[in-house]
Amino acid sequence: MKTDLIYGIEDRPPFKDALFAALQHLLAIFVAIITPPLIIAGALKLDVEKTSFLVSMSLFASGISTFIQCRRIGGVGAGLLCIQGTSFSFIGPIITTGLAGGLPLIFGVCMAASPIEMIVSRTFKYMRTIITPLVSGVVVLLIGLSLIKVGIVSCGGGYGAMDNGTFGSWENLTIASLVLFSVLFFNRCKNKYLRMSSIVLGICLGYGVALFFGKVDMSSLSTDTLMSFNVPMPFKYGLDFNISSFIAIGLVYLITAIEATGDVTANSMLSGLPIEGDTYLKRVSGGVLADGVNSFLAGVFNSFPNSIFAQNNGIIQLTGVASRYVGYYIAVMLVLLGLFPIVGTVFSMMPDAVLGGATLLMFGTVAAAGVRIISSQNIGRKETLVLAVSLSLGLGVELMPDILANAPQAIKGIFSSGITTGGLTAIIANAVIRIKEEKIEG
Repeated sequence: MKTDLIYGIEDRPPFKDALFAALQHLLAIFVAIITPPLIIAGALKLDVEKTSFLVSMSLFASGISTFIQCRRIGGVGAGLLCIQGTSFSFIGPIITTGLAGGLPLIFGVCMAASPIEMIVSRTFKYMRTIITPLVSGVVVLLIGLSLIKVGIVSCGGGYGAMDNGTFGSWENLTIASLVLFSVLFFNRCKNKYLRMSSIVLGICLGYGVALFFGKVDMSSLSTDTLMSFNVPMPFKYGLDFNISSFIAIGLVYLITAIEATGDVTANSMLSGLPIEGDTYLKRVSGGVLADGVNSFLAGVFNSFPNSIFAQNNGIIQLTGVASRYVGYYIAVMLVLLGLFPIVGTVFSMMPDAVLGGATLLMFGTVAAAGVRIISSQNIGRKETLVLAVSLSLGLGVELMPDILANAPQAIKGIFSSGITTGGLTAIIANAVIRIKEEKIEG
């Protein structure tokens, strides 16, 4: 498959090239990794010490998971530049589980349900008539479109700016616009170093302007933070189990398997690899299996389920670097971030508008990757109907979540996400709709 990659899957970039690419992936995922544990800790009203530890272990577990995904150990892993991080899909069910039984129940149930995704990965070749490239393309497109809203909120200053009335201020929009257009400018350059560092350069420019506007809060830096160190402690909070929480979390693992399938498919396409055939099936199967295995390991280290991050596919397209060896650098960085909180603090001080300007373009490329997957298929009457119903319901729920306001909590928990609704609809519609194409005789 023709690509404009600078470094392919098996290429080994020089140290400085690999470091540049790894840093850009890190900038794209850091906030995404630490956000779920922060949301969950806030909902469960955990103290600062527990919250800090959960955030650190999320980074640590993401590093281990990313290495497994990129290295492909004994068939576990996609063998692509797939970055893993704490999944947003589990936040709702995890909060419900935590309110019922605290952290022990969360970690126990998440570990107990993770084999569901592992089983799905082993039966993928028998499910390829159901989870087709069309279905995967719909899921990737919905992921991208859903993430764009996150990017826009960040461009305006984030949810904090909504609370204090500065959302959409000229300073925030100026910073976000500067980052966005800087990334576009550097990404168009013929010099490979400028192209590879386009996101880093854009963020650095935005960070400088944010400092000038007084948008960077330095109060979180302290001597205690500088001297602190986190030691991973397996099963620190213990384990518990109940069947109702198991079912709720198990359903999300099924959806995560679909999302992982779409992410690996998009990654394969961007990396110049085929998205059909036995090699592709092994790649997807290994990626989904690693999703389940890594989520189990995350529970061991007091973290929440992991999934492949779709936004990193956008980084691959923007930088032209698809080398899986870059993933090793990212894995080491994530582990270090988990062990040394001061590094994470520096990243977390970055204003939302800076990140928004950079991520908006990346999220758009994720959606574009979904369009490319869909357009690579023959679109007949059946495919048109599958697209129509899945996008309508998926985007409908995403744009108007209040449509489920009076639904039972179980239904609301499953279908409140446009990705979940659209993905399940695409699977069901693709399996149920049967149309016999009639040949028109001339």
